[in-house]
Amino acid sequence: MKLIFSYIRRHKKSFFTALLFLGIETLADLLQPTFMAYIVDNGVQQKDVGQILGYGLIMLFIAAMGALGAVTRNIYATRTSQQISMEMRSDIYDKVLGLSFENIDRLAPASIITRITNDVTQIQNFINGIMRIMLKAPITCIGAIALIIWQTPQQIPMMIVILCISFCLIGANMWIGYAKFGRLQKCLDRLNTVSREFLSSIRVVKAFGGQEQEAEKFGEAAGAFARAGVSATRVSAVFSPLINLTVNAGIVVLLWLSQNQDSGEIGRLMASVNYMTQVLFSLGMVSNILNTAVRAVASSGRVEEVLREVPAQQDGEQIGDAVTGQEEGKQGHMGAEVRFEDVTFSYAGAAEPAVTGISFQALPGETLGIIGPTGCGKTTLVNLIPRFYDVQQGRILVDGMDVKDRNMASLRQKIGVAPQKALLFTGTIAENLRWGCEDASLEELRRAAKIACADDFVTGFPDGYETMLGQGGVNLSGGQKQRLSLARALLKKPEVLILDDCTSALDAVTEAAVLEGLRENAADMTVLIISQRISTVMRADRILCLEDGQIRGFGTHQELMEHCGVYQAIYASQIGGEQVG
Repeated sequence: MKLIFSYIRRHKKSFFTALLFLGIETLADLLQPTFMAYIVDNGVQQKDVGQILGYGLIMLFIAAMGALGAVTRNIYATRTSQQISMEMRSDIYDKVLGLSFENIDRLAPASIITRITNDVTQIQNFINGIMRIMLKAPITCIGAIALIIWQTPQQIPMMIVILCISFCLIGANMWIGYAKFGRLQKCLDRLNTVSREFLSSIRVVKAFGGQEQEAEKFGEAAGAFARAGVSATRVSAVFSPLINLTVNAGIVVLLWLSQNQDSGEIGRLMASVNYMTQVLFSLGMVSNILNTAVRAVASSGRVEEVLREVPAQQDGEQIGDAVTGQEEGKQGHMGAEVRFEDVTFSYAGAAEPAVTGISFQALPGETLGIIGPTGCGKTTLVNLIPRFYDVQQGRILVDGMDVKDRNMASLRQKIGVAPQKALLFTGTIAENLRWGCEDASLEELRRAAKIACADDFVTGFPDGYETMLGQGGVNLSGGQKQRLSLARALLKKPEVLILDDCTSALDAVTEAAVLEGLRENAADMTVLIISQRISTVMRADRILCLEDGQIRGFGTHQELMEHCGVYQAIYASQIGGEQVG
């Protein structure tokens, strides 16, 4: 709850304004039965039309003030709760932006989405409820009880019994409901995970005819969510009627005890019954809003978990080129030097390290090929350079400086990445390419696209570089997306260019043209090329051959063909006896 109230404090002026008008509305509701009693006892009983009209006008004025209070309260409550939810979502989003991949892996993307959407909505409903009915309910309840005692003081023992039973039921409702609503949110996480996985891989599902298995998986997640929802709402379904029964029994007792009441005080009896109805309504509201509070507390704990998450990586303080005289003096240098020194890295929860004891050097301006069997740690290796993850042992240096000591923004500004899976965003092709350089001109876009062999197909579209892409570039082929991803990385003009198997969807002719374009235009970059194809890496200046997360060979193509058994096996499986120089 501390988290919720910390956000409320940011908007305390509008929050308390809403509560002020809520108080006016509540006071109006409480005064109505009392003046109705006056009309009956002083006006109707005495046949005094003047008093009936006078009290009637007062009731009309009170009702008007109550309506004005309700309208104004609704405006402030809605505005305040919406503003708080917007700020909370923005804070979560900003926090996630600053987290490392390790943190995000642990929290799980689907769970983060649930927290940003559903959990914040639960908190928003709770805050709105505070300003709409949460405070109105206890104020109305206490005020109605006080007025019942004032109207019919002999009912004090009955009111004590009713309240004790009701509050015990409400407390039991909260205690049982808290754990159940927490489980409900976790089941929603699971449902979102299954849905997200299916939608992101729908082509594979259809290609392999896996609709039935996915439907079964989704059905299990949806069923678990439904069962958790039924279990959670069953609590209020049981306790709310019991509370209603208790208060209605009190009304019956009140009417039975009033059989000997003076006929001149019928108005007071009517008012007491009316107030008992308000008590019933208030206790029902308290029960409902406490269910909302239980959900909000469970959700706030999940939101707070994200906001309190400590980034696994700490940003370095040194700002790249401004640090050393060596770097300051470099003009027109040939890329950046990348050095690994006895690097070992394990993913969280993994049984074995992904890479072990890796040491090598990529010289400035050099093209380094990285090859090895699937799962040998190639992608892991290059993900350590821009600090997507941090090493557990050893160190990585870019231009002689440990990447952990560098400012992350400065480090990543030096590095361009064309990832294994080409990721494009909804928007135009030009907007996607300008992720590499936001103020790039059309000429610069076309130059990068030509190197990546993308200009021809882009200009073939009716709208050219202003062609709109669907989510993930759904209206492009895999090879087209890879070429645009490479052009985006090239547009950044990085010192270190990482190509993570980014030509896997290209045919041999197009891939050869792309690699030739890189050789001609990337001389001022240190290029690291990961590939499963030996034909892609064999013309690199040097080649790093990995197996089981360890280096099995490092050198030129000819050197590896002579001394590295793993490389020889890969060559033989792909090219056979015909050696390409």
